[in-house]
Amino acid sequence: MIVGRTLAVAALLGTTLAGCVPARLPALEATLAAQPSATAALAQWCAVQHLADPATIHAAADRTPRAAPAAVRAALGVRADAPLGYRHVRLSCGNVVLSDAQNWFVPARLTPAMNQTLASTDTPFGTVVAPLHFTRQRLAAQRGRMAECPAGTVLSHRAVLRRPDGAAISLVVECYTRASVQTPPASLR
Repeated sequence: MIVGRTLAVAALLGTTLAGCVPARLPALEATLAAQPSATAALAQWCAVQHLADPATIHAAADRTPRAAPAAVRAALGVRADAPLGYRHVRLSCGNVVLSDAQNWFVPARLTPAMNQTLASTDTPFGTVVAPLHFTRQRLAAQRGRMAECPAGTVLSHRAVLRRPDGAAISLVVECYTRASVQTPPASLR
């Protein structure tokens, strides 16, 4: 009798909890895990999920300076007085904001042209630094909101991007929105 009740409760909890996770979230997680660049992964996601036509990723960058916490500097392997760049961006596909991200980067480890592009345009960081053939070292990932993320976050990542020589170029905190995993409008499917 207890076993039967336990199974019934487990089935009920499984059904209830399944409703808390957007159905498309595992697919988004897999898409992000398959690429070192969140920008490239989101472009692929946007196209496959028919979130906009054309499926193009746009960045809205806020360059208001923000001091890097000591943990960021440690992860990047830079001294306390080393200059860092900072961008807070929202990546969108069409009218859908897919992510809200904070990005601290090491200008001395990028080319002058990359630094100029980052300072003067809204081009996504991953697009700008793609010629470096960087890799991603995931530091943390969780379903839901990390402390640095806004309300409505369904997936959070913290990662260090590295050049092939191992030098860290960026620490990112990426916050993926509920809108990124919602069903697209019928007109785009």
